[in-house]
Amino acid sequence: MLFDPPLQPARLIARYKRFLADVVTPSGETLTLHCANTGAMTGCATPGDTVWYSTSASITRKYPHSWELTETQQGHLICVNTLRANALVREALARDAIPELSAYSTCRSEVKYGTEKSRIDFLLQAAGRANCYIEVKSVTLLQQGKGYFPDAVTTRGQKHLRELSKIVAEGHRAVLLFAVLHTGIEDVSPAHHIDAHYAELFGQAQRCGVEVLAYRAEITPAQMLLTRPVALPLHPVL
Repeated sequence: MLFDPPLQPARLIARYKRFLADVVTPSGETLTLHCANTGAMTGCATPGDTVWYSTSASITRKYPHSWELTETQQGHLICVNTLRANALVREALARDAIPELSAYSTCRSEVKYGTEKSRIDFLLQAAGRANCYIEVKSVTLLQQGKGYFPDAVTTRGQKHLRELSKIVAEGHRAVLLFAVLHTGIEDVSPAHHIDAHYAELFGQAQRCGVEVLAYRAEITPAQMLLTRPVALPLHPVL
């Protein structure tokens, strides 16, 4: 995934109202960026960090600039635009960069499914194979050298785990795919200390047969690419 036009740097002043952030450009201009990330963004929005932003050509947008990356004072790059996670996964699926999910002939997005009125991120299908339902989650939380999901209590994420478990019971394949969008993260675990119920459902889903994968993106201000797996818990959370 190339950033075109190229991203521009700025220094973060503050994020506020969840969807907005003020930054200062190298020339001294103050800009207000749109922030597509509705999560807590713990460790991703420290005042003084370098922000990399994109600019839309649309003349109707109130805030034409979008916050894409954070470059922390520790030198890590983080993609904070959660809309990019699905695009990265779709791109990886198209080039067979995720071996566990290869050899399917069709890939559909945002397909309605489940008893709780959900939409699956990707549905893979092929003749003679069980349907494969893939739920993508963006991982950006790094604490004490460990990667965690979620960074805040997520009732939506809890629902998705229940839905995936039911899909397995119906004879289909279900995959929870963590897209690791933080260059400092080398493993991913459910954040029991943040959302204990999610962690409990995570363990239940694994025991039901839901597969869990985690792939990390290589990130620069020029491009991003989902490239390699990272470590996961060896055993289901009890």
